[in-house]
Amino acid sequence: MHATVSLIRSAVGLALIAGAVGCAAQNPGAANTEAPPSPPALANDAAPPPRAVLPRKIPDSAVVSSAAGVVKRYTINPEGDIDGLLLADDTLINFPPHLGGQVAATVAPGESVRATGFSASAGSLRAQQIANAASGRTVIDQPPPADTPRLPKALRGVGLVKLDVSGRVLRATTAPRGEPDGVLLADGTIVKLTPPVALQFPNLLQAGATIAARGYGTRNRYGAALQATSFGTPGHLTSLYGTSVD
Repeated sequence: MHATVSLIRSAVGLALIAGAVGCAAQNPGAANTEAPPSPPALANDAAPPPRAVLPRKIPDSAVVSSAAGVVKRYTINPEGDIDGLLLADDTLINFPPHLGGQVAATVAPGESVRATGFSASAGSLRAQQIANAASGRTVIDQPPPADTPRLPKALRGVGLVKLDVSGRVLRATTAPRGEPDGVLLADGTIVKLTPPVALQFPNLLQAGATIAARGYGTRNRYGAALQATSFGTPGHLTSLYGTSVD
């Protein structure tokens, strides 16, 4: 009798385990609370639901904000991609570089623009939506398609050239989380620093300061930008990464 009961209990236990495994297979979230990997591409022709337009990284201090005005110039990153708009009132509108081509095709210097997004510092906006005020044409920040070609890591930076720049600081630039990461000069040149390095030069990241920098970047028809390897004032550069290779 006891043996029969044991066999029945074993059979019931196995059935319950099998049922739980089957449920987990149908509902992976019930078995694993960690974030699942990115889903594979859809196998059918149905279009995926539209993604919510959300920033990738929002600093805790960021607030929803907007800006409007006449575009004075584009700004670029050290690789030469358009990633910003400087307005006539010196407001700086930043956006991811993969949107640069779309923005350039939507609004040009001398035209009026409206932008909405998140502000982590005065006079600077990380845009989620940029519109030509006259035509209404709009660019919305969404991640690039997964199959967008990417330059192999070994080839990144191959096209950069050595640059020496100096000038008056118009404003500090900020990283996505709001920490200072460089300066925008009055002539539109961008000097990029890593946030930890930028913290070493608080007096030089102020409007009106005169700085000098050396590093590697790009100079094209839109302007100039570099990642600094040396930074300081004219005639007094500090090597940022040990022995200078400039």
